[in-house]
Amino acid sequence: MSRASWFSKVVVLAASILTLAVFASAQRLPDTAVPNHYDLKFTPDLNNDTFTGEETIDIRVRKPTNSITLNSVDLKLSDVTISVAGHQQTATVQPDTKDEMVTLTVPTQLDAGAARIHMQFSGILNNQLRGFYASESQGKKYAVSQFEATDARRAFPCFDEPAMKATFDVTLVAPKDDMAISNGPVVSDDPGPGTDQHTVKFARTVKLSSYLVALLVGDFQCVSGESDGIPIRVCAPPPSQKLGTFALDIAKFALHYYDDYFGIKYPYQKLDLIAVPDFSAGAMENAGAITFRTNLLLVDPKSASDSAKKEVAIVTTHEMAHQWFGDLVTMQWWDDVWLNEGFATWMEPKPVEAMHPEWHIMLNAESDTMRAMAADSLEATRPIHANAANTPDEIAHLFDEIAYQKAGAVLRMIESYVGPDQFRSGVREYLKAHEYGNATSADFWNAETNATKKPVNKIMKPFVEQPGVAMVSVASQCASNKTRLDLRQQRFFSDAALLDKPSPELWPIPVCMKVPGSSSDTCHVLDQRQGTVELSGCPSSVFINANAAGYYRSAYKTTEVQALEKKIDTELNPAERISLLYDEWAMARVGRSTIGDYLSLVGSVRNDRTPVVWRQVEDSLRNVNHYLTTSQDEQQFQTWVRNLVTPLAQELGWKPKAGESDDVKDLRPHVYSILGIVGDDKQVLEQADALAREYLKSTESVDPSMVGTVLRLAARNGNEDLYDIYMNAMPSPRTPQEYQNLLQALTYFPEPQLRKRTLELALSPKVRSQNTGTIVGFWQDGHPTRENWDFIRTNWKQLSSKIPPTFESGFLSFPASRLCTEQDVQQVQDFFREISMAGAQRQEKQALESIQNCVNFRKDQSSDLAKFLEQKAPSAGK
Repeated sequence: MSRASWFSKVVVLAASILTLAVFASAQRLPDTAVPNHYDLKFTPDLNNDTFTGEETIDIRVRKPTNSITLNSVDLKLSDVTISVAGHQQTATVQPDTKDEMVTLTVPTQLDAGAARIHMQFSGILNNQLRGFYASESQGKKYAVSQFEATDARRAFPCFDEPAMKATFDVTLVAPKDDMAISNGPVVSDDPGPGTDQHTVKFARTVKLSSYLVALLVGDFQCVSGESDGIPIRVCAPPPSQKLGTFALDIAKFALHYYDDYFGIKYPYQKLDLIAVPDFSAGAMENAGAITFRTNLLLVDPKSASDSAKKEVAIVTTHEMAHQWFGDLVTMQWWDDVWLNEGFATWMEPKPVEAMHPEWHIMLNAESDTMRAMAADSLEATRPIHANAANTPDEIAHLFDEIAYQKAGAVLRMIESYVGPDQFRSGVREYLKAHEYGNATSADFWNAETNATKKPVNKIMKPFVEQPGVAMVSVASQCASNKTRLDLRQQRFFSDAALLDKPSPELWPIPVCMKVPGSSSDTCHVLDQRQGTVELSGCPSSVFINANAAGYYRSAYKTTEVQALEKKIDTELNPAERISLLYDEWAMARVGRSTIGDYLSLVGSVRNDRTPVVWRQVEDSLRNVNHYLTTSQDEQQFQTWVRNLVTPLAQELGWKPKAGESDDVKDLRPHVYSILGIVGDDKQVLEQADALAREYLKSTESVDPSMVGTVLRLAARNGNEDLYDIYMNAMPSPRTPQEYQNLLQALTYFPEPQLRKRTLELALSPKVRSQNTGTIVGFWQDGHPTRENWDFIRTNWKQLSSKIPPTFESGFLSFPASRLCTEQDVQQVQDFFREISMAGAQRQEKQALESIQNCVNFRKDQSSDLAKFLEQKAPSAGK
């Protein structure tokens, strides 16, 4: 599953082992029976937002019993029978609402062996974007499903645990003019039973976990193709299916790529990619029927920016990778959800890089790694293998940076350590050994160890089972034309006080060092607190994370950073420059270096033309501007920023030049965003206003790569007239991306009255629940304002009834963690206690920790920023 863009990219400590064990046993199904096959028939009533169903489950009873327990919630069951060898018994139904289960009891004991459960059931097509739920587009109703992680039970009674795999026969009774889609291809489509209905039966699936079943009914239309003999469709509410051709081409290429890479042919009979009008996640990997948010699947390649196309491509390849990682081989239990999400995150850029090498998509993985490290630097982080994954609430909170980005980064590190071909051999061995079944963390690292003949198990186990990220410090000495590198590891914390204290974690870290002038890297597995590496010669600098492949922070002395800074353009590749910038930003945040040192490093990349490098620069400069500047030095900082960026902006211009590379097109929006938002360049803001007005009249007036930036920059200096123009354009966007750009731009208007209108929009039916977080969680200049947080607290009851339940904690913890005063710590803590959100204890702790870390950052570095600016921009604002 891919979480929606920023939101995605936003999880519960037990009170005691005894309490946890008791609670956990109540949340798991008993081992009395397991399913073999489901026969399911659904009849949704789109007019009344309800559905009825009929179900037969073939099960194997493991031991004699009078009762069978399944998962079921918000369903009404009737006519329930259990049969063994032709002997049918009527079962009594005992719901357990708290544990989302139902127990079926019969008077005569069931012997171990085959049995069959049959029942009728009914439910509500809910508005919570989970289970079997209602959606709407252009006045037409849809019934669609989202079952991961624990919501299949909201659509049909089932053994809703990933290890309880079974085959499925699905039948959908749909309005006669609507399409029905499920996991398998259609095997029959007959009129009736009503005059306004048709009955669609789908081919039997292979063995699947219940959360991978897909049900869709509505006015979908599709564009079609095929790859390696597999039919592929991209479907959407008309006429937007026409925007599916780009994703279709990506899917065709990726399916062939994956067939070859995994050595296992695509395991299902067809592949549908479906745009759903209302969708809580970014996308969902249902076997053979992947569902997406509209803007993450549909794109006009002629008018879309490269960044929008890259996002569609990456989300598509992520979900397609799941067809092997997660669907074909599924984690045994949710505590190993990284076996799904980390693998798909690691795999997603490979086919995109192969299809579009000009995009340099692999560099995005470096940004993902740094995002993971930011989360992993908190004391309240968690291990990749989760310790608390027992309740639906706890499970829902495991879809975080640790499961996705950290796990993906660790896999990239191991791949670099053993070699890509050898690593692929281990992947193939793992998939082949567990296809159509389930696996654990140990299953994977043992397969890699066996295939590569390297100690992957010994390296991966601590990375998977320990929380946190390591910091590798380096000190060098040169004598007799030899350089001695003294390496030391410790756990890195974003809390300077914790960083100064001993911590028990120890990792076997593959550390590879890049030496200028050397044709190969020197690698060493640092498995103790300290280690020594000897190099020939006396190089002026040594970079200790070659190709940025390692999952660890690098800590250098100031003189070593200055030496790297001098050769950053010539000796470090783009991935290494990104890594160095992120690491030095982290060191400044904890006081191991000064903000002046970091800004000096930023100045050294002024000639860089790598978009991802400038994305990191943009993020950090926004943070400096928001958190460190004061009324006395704000204008000085803005002047320094303008001096840094203006020459590059003048070189690039607002519009692309003939023959311009994709990298330059992607670079331009970051440069102008820095100049306008952080540098407050009046000419840039005025030009953006003119361009925004032209764009809304004609899309051809602004290059696609600049549309979002232009709309936000114009809003940054915009008035009510421009605000109303944006609002009037939103009901009829020309593409899904245009709607998102306009929605985000609304949050950049500075006038209090306009900000109030935007916040109130979050409560109105004009904004879908899936987009509520964009309004309340996207902050002016990328940062929180007091009125946003106060709005959330004041209107929490209304907001929580609108947003998807699985997003509630992220909806709160993301904005809360961006606050930055001592008073905020207590207020956030009090509010979390007041609402008592189940399963969100870790998110609460992370938010409080982030606020306090920001307070310390501001306290420690504000004076150094002022000192730096006096030296670098002394006349600004005077």
